[in-house]
Amino acid sequence: MWFSFLAISVDHPISKYFLDDPEFIKFKEECSKTGTTEESIALGEKIGFKTNLIAVNPLNNNEKVPVYFANFVLMDYGFGAVFGCPAHDQRDLDFALKYNLSVKTVVKPKDGKDDFEVEKEAYTGPGLIINSEFLNGLKVPEDSISKTIEILENKKIGKKKIDFRLKDWGVSRQRYWGCPIPVAYDEDGNVIKIPKEELPVKLPENIDLNCKGNPLDKQTVWKSVKINGKKCIRETDTLDTFVDSSWYFLRFCSPNEESYGFNLNEIDYWMPVDQYIGGVEHAILHLLYSRFFMRAINYKNTKFKIKEPFNGLFTQGMVCHETYKDENNQWLSPDQVETKDGKKFFMKNNPNKKVIVGPSESMSKSKQNTIEPEIIIENYGADAVRLFILSDSPPEKDVQWSEQGMIASYKFVQKLWMLHEKIKIKISKTHEINSDVISKFTNQLIDKINNNLERFNYNVIIASMYETYNFLNQKINEPINSKDLIENYRKILSIFSPVLPHFTSECLESLNLDPFQKWPPVDKNLLANEMIEYVIQINGKKRGVIKAAKDITDNDLMAQIQKDEKNNKIIKNRNINKIFFVKNRLINILFK
Repeated sequence: MWFSFLAISVDHPISKYFLDDPEFIKFKEECSKTGTTEESIALGEKIGFKTNLIAVNPLNNNEKVPVYFANFVLMDYGFGAVFGCPAHDQRDLDFALKYNLSVKTVVKPKDGKDDFEVEKEAYTGPGLIINSEFLNGLKVPEDSISKTIEILENKKIGKKKIDFRLKDWGVSRQRYWGCPIPVAYDEDGNVIKIPKEELPVKLPENIDLNCKGNPLDKQTVWKSVKINGKKCIRETDTLDTFVDSSWYFLRFCSPNEESYGFNLNEIDYWMPVDQYIGGVEHAILHLLYSRFFMRAINYKNTKFKIKEPFNGLFTQGMVCHETYKDENNQWLSPDQVETKDGKKFFMKNNPNKKVIVGPSESMSKSKQNTIEPEIIIENYGADAVRLFILSDSPPEKDVQWSEQGMIASYKFVQKLWMLHEKIKIKISKTHEINSDVISKFTNQLIDKINNNLERFNYNVIIASMYETYNFLNQKINEPINSKDLIENYRKILSIFSPVLPHFTSECLESLNLDPFQKWPPVDKNLLANEMIEYVIQINGKKRGVIKAAKDITDNDLMAQIQKDEKNNKIIKNRNINKIFFVKNRLINILFK
């Protein structure tokens, strides 16, 4: 196996030899700002400090690599030192590209060519080892890991070990708000459970929150309690909020249950939750805790049938923004920075002071790269903000905040309003001309938005809104039946409402329609897609033509080609290397 560098934690024992280096001390302080959660490490900028040390590849003594302190390596993971294999770990690749380190591909996909090469995106999937001498040809991960461990053990330089990443969860918090922990301590320090008839334990009211430490510690009357005739002191810590949120969905099913937290019949009806949506940290922590809780309840209650609380998981991306620092390396907020050409940045209150522009990272208070929602909403309106965030990228990807993008969304809302004014005038004029075209378009639009809502393809929904604007802007200049126009426009506004609720409500009211519209149903009779001819190319040369629905996907078109007896002969029993698809025009199939 081939490595590019050795990354070690800033807390590694070796770091004591660098404590006299002011640059290392400065680097260590910068690392402390990153945080140690999975989310902060995954999303934070990867930074390193190059040492004068060299590491030897344990699998090949002829290979020597530079040693870096890195902010993404923690002492409690392994031994606080990790060999970097950039081609097959995105974090390592980002680091290698930043510091101009070599990148060598040592795993190829199982059906990939031997000259397969990683450039900007690490390959982390299964495959075969390449460019690694005696390991070449081994399957990844089935054989490569066990073989590598075997070699290291034979050389007596390593030993197989299984590490569990689960850690103890400290559920207590030294604060007033939160759920009291229902235990007390007798005069000998023994833990005593609060009797069932005295549950739930309620927090004291009208307390002083301006004291130092935990306010509950100062509540001597509340703390003192007698249990079984013994004087006891209540536990003053409260539970981590994750404890409550690990089973809240059960309480939602049974909000009026008094004896227990939930009713089994209602749980059987409602659970499990159909869809879980959360950020990276929630998916790691809250989801894990919730699953533990379900198994714990299941363990003690045989009638409780729920093992998995959620049927589906969707993890949305983060909203990101450029980071800024002044000449003293202090973080600056976007409203402190100004630019005239988009290249040179300076302090808004002092044009002579330059600003250092850093990478785009998830918005955080610590790096001050947040945007004040009130100011943005005041300038552009909440609808335009929502439109921009949904249109920028798929929801599972990070959103790159852009002032230009925000302005473009704002302008689009204005264009929709001007179109609305034209439609109002058009509706007031009587036309008896048949308007099947607009009815068909609207119905297909409802179907498209329904499907994309189910798949969380919000950016595709925004694209459909732009398409709708172009369609209506064109049709408004043609004769249209007034009744058909207002009925279809009402439906269009209804399905736009999740994205532009204020705009659509205003439009509906101005047409004297109820702003709270029911979601329009789909008329399947109007879903017939327009059929067009697609050119079939083989290695760039035309070999056939096939009729298929407009806007069909490349996968569906390939499936249709394979079902077509004549066209299937072209591709039958041949290994496909790549497919190029031009929407509504052609498909080019490249063979090996």
